[in-house]
Amino acid sequence: MKSGGNSIAALVLLESSHAVLAPWHRLSKSALISGASAFDAAHGEDLWQYAAANPSHSKLINDAMACCARVDISAVTNQYPEAFKGISPLVDVGGGDGTALQILVKACLWIHGINFDLTHAVSVAPQCQGIEHVQGNMFEIVPKADAAFLMDTGKVIIAEAVIDEGEEDKNMDVRLALDMVMLVHTEKGKERTIAEWEYVVNAAGFTRFTVKRIQATISVIEAYP
Repeated sequence: MKSGGNSIAALVLLESSHAVLAPWHRLSKSALISGASAFDAAHGEDLWQYAAANPSHSKLINDAMACCARVDISAVTNQYPEAFKGISPLVDVGGGDGTALQILVKACLWIHGINFDLTHAVSVAPQCQGIEHVQGNMFEIVPKADAAFLMDTGKVIIAEAVIDEGEEDKNMDVRLALDMVMLVHTEKGKERTIAEWEYVVNAAGFTRFTVKRIQATISVIEAYP
């Protein structure tokens, strides 16, 4: 049901919207000719520029990401709460309307959350005790904290899908579908294997990382300086 706590209705509404379906019809042309994302080929601008100029579509994105957060972040706090032990403050980079942080500060009362996202996303985020909304671009600067939820000290926590080559579980088909969605909607986005995550973490200057697998579509990656 749309009103249920674990409903993915908002995600279905986003993925079935005209703006999101149109890029699928431009994928081959985009990939073979322009090199730009299929979304850009369909709309003449990237996903985030389109959302900034179209508040109704921005709301679709926020609602869809919120429903994903309710499922995924609840799984993290239930199965791996020790990832957040001793952390405050914590920055959610690209946190949208702050749903993920709302779940975290409720489960981990010691956390002060900083919801960091673009202006059009943060401007409509509801006020919530224990959460500070900060406008900005993660490609330019990220607020300092004990953890950045995806520095000189602390760690980066990345809650993302990990593609296990040669391994199968009940969520693998979902991860592969998400990989295709990322291909269509973004210029270079994709879901990554362990080897690809290792490259990203090392290239970002971190010295080590761990991967905690949980019973969900995502895994918890912790990267350390």
